[in-house]
Formats: sequence, C-alpha cells, structure tokens
Amino acid sequence: MLELIHNLIQTIYNVRGLIEWGGMVMICGIIFIETGLFAGFFLPGDSLLITAGIFAAAGQLKLALLVGLVPICAVAGDQLGYFIGWKAGQTLYSRPDSRFFKQRHLRDAHEFYERHGGKAIILARFIPIARTFCPAVAGAARMKYRRFLAFDICGGVTWVLAMVLGGFFLGSVVPNIDKEIQWVIAVVVVVSLIPPALHLLRQRRAKAAGAVPGVQPED
Repeated sequence: MLELIHNLIQTIYNVRGLIEWGGMVMICGIIFIETGLFAGFFLPGDSLLITAGIFAAAGQLKLALLVGLVPICAVAGDQLGYFIGWKAGQTLYSRPDSRFFKQRHLRDAHEFYERHGGKAIILARFIPIARTFCPAVAGAARMKYRRFLAFDICGGVTWVLAMVLGGFFLGSVVPNIDKEIQWVIAVVVVVSLIPPALHLLRQRRAKAAGAVPGVQPED
C-alpha cells in the first residue's frame, strides 16, 4: 500500500511525464480538479502550467490552446468549489478529516478570505491549497455569485497567463531549458511555498503577541 502511494505521488509530481502522456486533456483535467475538488489540493498546478509554457516554447504544445482553454477550466473548477460551499454551508466546518480533506486547510482558507474579502479570490490563485478551498469558503459565506464570478474570472485568467507565459518566456530565452525541467519545477515549488510560510509565521507572531488577526470580508 505504501509503495502504491509512493508511486502515485511520484507520478503526480512528474509534470513532464503527465504532459507528455496526457497533453492538453491532462493539463485541463488537473487544473479543473485542483481548483474544483477538495481532493485536488495536492496537485502541482503552478509547476504544471509553467512546464506547459516551456513545452509550448519548444513547439510541443500550442500556446493558443493553453491560454484559451486552461483559464476556462480554472474558472469552471472554482464554480464547482463555490457551489459545493454554498450547498454544504457551515456543515463543511464539522466534516471530519479524511485522506483528501483536512479541516486545517478549510480554516486557513476561511481566515484568508476574512482578511482579504473579495480580493482573496484573486490572491488565492497564487497560493497552493488556498486556491482549492477559498471558493468553497466564499460559497459557504454566501458571497454574491456575480461578484465571486467577476473576481474569479480575473484571478483565473491572471494566474494561468502568468504561469504559462512565464514558462513560455523561459523556454524562449534559455536554450534547452526543457532538458533541465526538474530544476525549474524545484524553483517553482520553493517559490510557491513562500506565501503559506509567511502566513504561518504571521499567525505564530500574532498568537505570541496575544493578537487575533482578521478583517471583516468585503462581502
């Protein structure tokens, strides 16, 4: 069983292999699942999109399809997350932990939403785990759907374009970078961990000072 899990994790984080095997279908599917289902919080969205951009620069993927289809999948995934939150409401906060659902992720996303309000929908796109749970939190908080949709389209398009075009730029200016993709992925992973690490540090400092951070949401 442990070997099976280990092999599964290796397969999931082998983004180059995923793209070579599944192409656009795999990319769109992973982005939808990561943003639409709680089980997708561990999927490598950032590194997948940057790698896809590098592949596009090498002529192995069509850039027009990436920037046209993937944002739609990202936004569609968030709509599912929002309606799950809207339907389940506060019962989400009493749901027990499971392999693919952790209460701490939901609480962190809720605090993030409370602090940043509507802007959290955009900001969460660039923070792993938060982008999975923030739409459900917005739905549970009964954020107006039109407002959520506007923020979500802005965030989804911005995130995908930033990642894909960033990878495309790297692939265009750095010769044979697609041969050393593992180093690019390592950098992306480290950078993506900085926001949650800073958030955790602020939490600990606030607790140490006896403060309770939080700002009322915009909606």
